[in-house]
Parts: sequence; structure tokens; C-alpha cells
Amino acid sequence: MRDLTRHRLFWPVLALVLLLAVNAIATPTFLQVRMQDGHLYGSLVDIARNGAPVLLVALGMTLVIATRGIDLSVGAIAAIAGAVACVHIAGSPDPASAGTAITAITLALAVCILLGLWNGFLVSVLGIQPIIATLVLMTAGRGLAMLVTGGQITTVNNAFFKALGAGYFLTLPIAILVSLAVLAITGLITRRTALGMLVEAVGINPEASRLAGVRSRTIIWTVYVFSAFCAGLAGLMIAANTSAADANNAGLWIELDAILAVVIGGTSLAGGRFSLMGTLVAALFIQTLSTTIPTIGIPSETNYLFKAVVVIAVCLLQSPKARAAVWRRSNRSSLVKAGRA
Repeated sequence: MRDLTRHRLFWPVLALVLLLAVNAIATPTFLQVRMQDGHLYGSLVDIARNGAPVLLVALGMTLVIATRGIDLSVGAIAAIAGAVACVHIAGSPDPASAGTAITAITLALAVCILLGLWNGFLVSVLGIQPIIATLVLMTAGRGLAMLVTGGQITTVNNAFFKALGAGYFLTLPIAILVSLAVLAITGLITRRTALGMLVEAVGINPEASRLAGVRSRTIIWTVYVFSAFCAGLAGLMIAANTSAADANNAGLWIELDAILAVVIGGTSLAGGRFSLMGTLVAALFIQTLSTTIPTIGIPSETNYLFKAVVVIAVCLLQSPKARAAVWRRSNRSSLVKAGRA
């Protein structure tokens, strides 16, 4: 049992299962999935679909944190992506065409890649601390999004664009399929090539990896670009789900959910080894938690209070000293009971 609890996925999976059990008790129909009009519906499907943006942002954040970095700008980048796409569609001569939507999505992702290059330049070339470098874009990014939209909520009417956030393909929401595809591609690249090992090497000891010939600057630049790309894709999903760009609220605090998902998933904030599957389970846990709080009658405003409690609990569970203290107390209790017997 002790070996099982040491597995990095044990506690995230256990937390997710317990949370699903609470929902099933509070709402007996919670676990039911039904087919309607050729599409799958149900609370579980909604959790996976609404959690897709968090998963995407968390995937990029996982690799950034694995290099001892942090990216606080992902929420602002998500807002910028939605703003660029919606403004382009709204100002197009044919705003309802699929070609216009494809061009808008491409343009928005290109802008996000440029923003990722900017973050990577500040961190890897200028040597600015990641939390400071990305804080610049976190604060300025909202202003850029507001500038793009003119301070107004920009609405669009494009079926192709809306499908990215609210459409279905093969009975499943497209948002789920896109996020899982990005997860699968990321897993293949990081686990079937040397990239994952290089990312971990830079995170464990940047100086040693540099002396070993690893181009740490290129690796760091790459992960920040990837993080911005994932954030931009998440921002497009958020905007497509409502067919509108809200520069003030789109992606607000999603960076905190992403960091929380990375930590719960077993990736250390000190850098080094990372777990993409742990990030997936943790992202589902966070979205399930957000769904559970109002479901059981607790005001949704307390959402981040519960997340803070989760952070403390996970950090204690991941702490070797805390686990050792628990096991020592458990073993001591067992010896006392055995002696009394």
C-alpha cells in the first residue's frame, strides 16, 4: 500500500474519484451519460468540455514549470487570442464563412506565438526571472486585448468558429477532441523523442545541462512558445463557446487553475520531472471541483477558497517530510496496538 501511495498519480486519481462520489451522492443522475440528437450529454461530458481550456493551458504550464519557470501571462494571452479572432471575423466582408474563421484562428494563434517568443526572449536571453517576465504580459496583455476590441464585448455569428467551443464531432464535443489531440501530440513528442529528457535536464540543473551541450536557451524559448500557443487555443475555445470576445473576463485567473493542475498532477515547482497524465487528471479534478461547489449548495464565490485548501493538502501529500511523519506515526500506533495485544 505504501508503494502505491508513492505513485505520483495515486493522490490525484483518488481525489477525483472521491469528488465524483460526492457528486453522485448529492445528485443521483450525475454519472448518467445519454445520447440525444446524435450527441453525448451529461454532467461528465460537460466537465470534460468545460475543462478543455484548463487542460490546454495546464499542458503548456507543465513544460514551463518543468524548466523551473512559470507563465503568469496565459490568461491575458487567451483573452488576446479571442479578441483578435472575433474582431477579425466581425470586420470581415463575409463574417459567416468558414474561410474567415480559419483565417481568424490562424491569425490569433500567430499572435500568440509571437507573444510566447517575447516571453521566451525575456527569460532565456535577457535572464529576467520568469515570474517577473511573464507578469509584464499578464498586466499589459489585458490592455492589449481591450485595445483590440475597443473596450467592447465583440460578438460574432460564425458557425465554423462556434463549433470550436460548442460543436460536436463523432458524438463528442470538439473541444474535448482538440484538447486530447494536443495532449497526445505533446506526449508523443516529449516521451518518444529527446525533448522531454532535455526539458527535465534543464529543470533539474540548468548549468550542468549547459556544460553537457544542451541548448538550454532554445529549450526554454520553445516551452514558452508552446505555452502561449496552448493558451491561445484555449482562448479561442472560450470565445467560440460564447461567440464573443470579452477582454476583461476571458481567461481570467485561468493561470491559477493551470498552476494548480500542474502541482496536483505531481510536477514539482522546483523543475525536473513532469507528468502529463497527472496534469490531465488534475485538470479534470479542478473542473469537477468548480462544478461540485454550487451543486451541493455552496456559494460559487468560495471556489478559490476550496482550491487553496486543495493546494495545501496536495503540497503536504507531496512533501517527503510530511509523508514520513505520517508513516512514522502510523507505524508507532501499530506497534503500540501490537504490544497491547
